[in-house]
Amino acid sequence: MKLYYAPASPFVRKVNVFAMETGLDKKIEWLRTNPWQAEDKLTAENPLSKIPTLITDDDKVIYDSRVICEYLDSLHNGDKLIPGKGEKHWQVLRLQALADGILDAGILRFMEKKRPSELRSKDWDNMQQKSVERGLDYLESSISDWSDNLDIGVITVACVLGWLDFRFADEDWRTRRPQLKNWFELFSKRPSMVKTMPAEAK
Repeated sequence: MKLYYAPASPFVRKVNVFAMETGLDKKIEWLRTNPWQAEDKLTAENPLSKIPTLITDDDKVIYDSRVICEYLDSLHNGDKLIPGKGEKHWQVLRLQALADGILDAGILRFMEKKRPSELRSKDWDNMQQKSVERGLDYLESSISDWSDNLDIGVITVACVLGWLDFRFADEDWRTRRPQLKNWFELFSKRPSMVKTMPAEAK
């Protein structure tokens, strides 16, 4: 398999952590790319020019991170990180959707900061920040429901928190969320998290 990636992407990190936790990381060839430059090799596979994009061993193209992780979960014989049925299935997918939504709002904020100052909208930034804050508050209040799990939901939550530290280090999400803070400190010690710390592209 081949995976188009960039080292700063939280969605790529989610796939990378998932692959490591399922023992599939050694079966993936990592193809570094810059999606912002719409490189020909990436756009030929994914018309959206987004990462992560996976090329399977039989040359099928799969994107985005949620679909890639579901595909990877079908390839191994260990405990599934996406439960197949029942309430647990929906709980895990709901947690992933919440964490992905926090990331989406955070990325919109990050991109707004990159615009020329005269074009930035404070109201827009405030709206996205409130979405992030509400999402984090919900994670804090519901932590007893998911904190003992290892699944796609908690992996996504961990990648969200790591990305907030990476891109919004001056905004301390921990102060009002001690349980989330303690959980993240412990989960971040997993080898899959240590090995996938985000980095700026060089």
